[in-house]
Amino acid sequence: MENISELTGFRHLKMQVQRRLTNCLTLAETHFHRSFPMPTVTYQVRGMKAGVAYLQQNEIRLNRTLLLENSAEFIGQVVPHELAHLLVYQVFGRVKPHGVEWQTVMNNVFDLPANVYHRFDVKSVQGETFTYQCQCRTHQLSVRRHNRIQRDHAVYFCRKCRSCLSFVSG
Repeated sequence: MENISELTGFRHLKMQVQRRLTNCLTLAETHFHRSFPMPTVTYQVRGMKAGVAYLQQNEIRLNRTLLLENSAEFIGQVVPHELAHLLVYQVFGRVKPHGVEWQTVMNNVFDLPANVYHRFDVKSVQGETFTYQCQCRTHQLSVRRHNRIQRDHAVYFCRKCRSCLSFVSG
């Protein structure tokens, strides 16, 4: 069970997230000359993802652990990132997740870089990994991907050199 100071700290971070959402919504409303509903925010994301936007539900789910460990950058970048997905859906409908519309909201509305991936240290949320090799480097795959390869004969390829990943027995 968490102690009082951890709960107080998390409560404070939740208020900062709400403040950031309000500020970003104000920027979007000014830019698009229309109002937007405040999204629901939950803290249910696990694993290495920082956040996920659920477009039809107008909901943002955030990774509590990564928020606690990286609060300033998380609130500064991840919260607007996920909100931008919701805004793009409400303004443009279904488009590429990190396409030109999303990039425009990040750059021109929020004045932020359109970073697709976070660079947080994920050791505390990563879980067990398995080492795989391609032609250019070593990869760490999750238990889920490793099991899919072993059980279902799934195949994964390196995004850089496009060669097949092979298990390095350890």
